[in-house]
Amino acid sequence: MKRIAGGIGIPMLFMFLSAAVFLWASMGMLRKQEPFYSWFYSFAWWSAILFIEAFMRWRTGRWRLFDKIYRLPVYLGLSVFIWLVFEAFNFRLQNWHYVQLPSSTGLRWLGYTIAFATVLPAIHAVTAILDHAGLFGSSRCRPLPDAAGYYRFFVLVGLLFLLLPLVQPRIFFPLVWGGFIFLLEPVNHRFGGDSLLRDWENGSLRCFYLLLAAGMICGLLWELWNFRAGSKWIYTIPYAGFLKVFEMPLLGFLGFPPFAVECYVMTNSFRLLAAGMRQDVTPGRAALRCIPVGLLMFLFCVLVFMGIDRFTVKSFGN
Repeated sequence: MKRIAGGIGIPMLFMFLSAAVFLWASMGMLRKQEPFYSWFYSFAWWSAILFIEAFMRWRTGRWRLFDKIYRLPVYLGLSVFIWLVFEAFNFRLQNWHYVQLPSSTGLRWLGYTIAFATVLPAIHAVTAILDHAGLFGSSRCRPLPDAAGYYRFFVLVGLLFLLLPLVQPRIFFPLVWGGFIFLLEPVNHRFGGDSLLRDWENGSLRCFYLLLAAGMICGLLWELWNFRAGSKWIYTIPYAGFLKVFEMPLLGFLGFPPFAVECYVMTNSFRLLAAGMRQDVTPGRAALRCIPVGLLMFLFCVLVFMGIDRFTVKSFGN
């Protein structure tokens, strides 16, 4: 493939530095050296994300994550917010717990932020690599006629998937990893956002397949890079806590593909909301509209951080 004009110096430098940090952190983790032992998950993921970002810049001529750098803090904040929605569900589900986290609240909350900010970039990066490789490139499906006719069904299923786990968590806990897909896809489709339903109407589910594959790959890496880390999570999944791969019971890996789809759908809904608040107003007025939403999201994050400390953290390290 012909390289994009402009050279490969900066992308190559990013790839080299990312690989070096990953190897350095891995050796430190294996030797139980700090900060790599306790923070290995974050070192590993940010190294991988930056490596893929640089690789895609080299191959395609543009940055993905850094394309519009001024939007990056919002994107990372959204990643934290979306994952904390599932942390809030876990207060009821109690499917995972954290062990050996820093005893300092400030350091612990910083760790939450850095780690949870990787969720969306990780899924996006792996999906981009699979897309660039041409995976599922020739896949077609029978077009879905009249997607709007399924709105009520999708919303009902979504509500059931999100409410039943709260009512009977030991039975219905897996439904959380799919509820927002059904609940929000009709909204995205109806108001013109990026939509898997629209892809289906056009006879293509390639994006859906790519997200499923990316979710499984990310899931394997999440569990691999968590397994030997000093600060980590463990699972307490009812009925399915057998045949573990790393810390995750084998059946639990089935949740990662729909989770990636769910993150995609939730991100599209947020973008749709943001576009709606900016529509037909000056930038100043749009900013005023966004401030209350941002403050509410920040307050939600603080409350869930407090809840994690109380309900999900089982032990503290140094």
